[in-house]
Amino acid sequence: MSATPVATSGVEPAASETTGRVQQHRRYLMCRPEHFTVSYSINPWMEPSRPTDTALAVRQWQALYDTYVSLGHEIELIDPLEGLPDMVYTANGGFVVDGVAYGPKFRFRERAAEAPAFIDWFAANGFEVAEPVEVNEGEGDFLLVGDTILAGTGFRSTGDSHREVGEVFSREVVSLTLTDPRFYHLDTALAVLDPVEGPGGVDKANIAYLPNAFDEKSQAILRERFPDAIRVSDADGSVFGLNSASDGRNVVISPRAKGFEAQLRERGYTPVLVDLSELLLGGGGIKCCTLELRGGSR
Repeated sequence: MSATPVATSGVEPAASETTGRVQQHRRYLMCRPEHFTVSYSINPWMEPSRPTDTALAVRQWQALYDTYVSLGHEIELIDPLEGLPDMVYTANGGFVVDGVAYGPKFRFRERAAEAPAFIDWFAANGFEVAEPVEVNEGEGDFLLVGDTILAGTGFRSTGDSHREVGEVFSREVVSLTLTDPRFYHLDTALAVLDPVEGPGGVDKANIAYLPNAFDEKSQAILRERFPDAIRVSDADGSVFGLNSASDGRNVVISPRAKGFEAQLRERGYTPVLVDLSELLLGGGGIKCCTLELRGGSR
């Protein structure tokens, strides 16, 4: 495992290849992994017996932070709390649309204390907070595609949270069932490539996904709704290639996802490679460390 973080954009596609790829300014919430370690196991990636390097995790996280800034995006920070090593995975800390933050309610007690920290941050930073009743893990299992919320279930967020999130945001919710425990959150098996659909964005937002992470019914739904989706190989999925963040043109991905990188280039996106190998020991990657803040007072 290399101790040097990777943050390269590679070769820019030709102008003709980027036709229709519009970069959108994004605002993200992140948390510096000052207390990162793996002291318990709540997913198949976590092995407490395996040593972790907090300093390396911080350096790799900083490379991701710096990459977002270099791309022109805005970063907000939530303070890391001692004893909560998974706070770095801010995507699980809520789901934010139009200035409303639907708070998390974690399945496992090891992460339960993160919920009030995130909810307090939203309230202090100009968001209207919707307190959850149902178990949900935020943007880990809720992804916005146009006006539709794709919602994952099977391992963390419950089906009842899909109803609840639909009521909070008055939007259509499409439930998808995950079946492989390695891909326990939706954002580990599906990536939204176009954050803005409609005026100022694309006519129809597209996704990339790992078919084998979903049950047959969910695969059929995805095929019908997203016939032009990028279907990612098991090899690229297994290195968290889909746990990525896109601004509509630049897609920040793992450098190990070589096939996905090529697929993105073929579609006119620009892959941006950032290595979070140390944070993968906790079962999280690029998207896990990135919570999108849509709306709000800033």
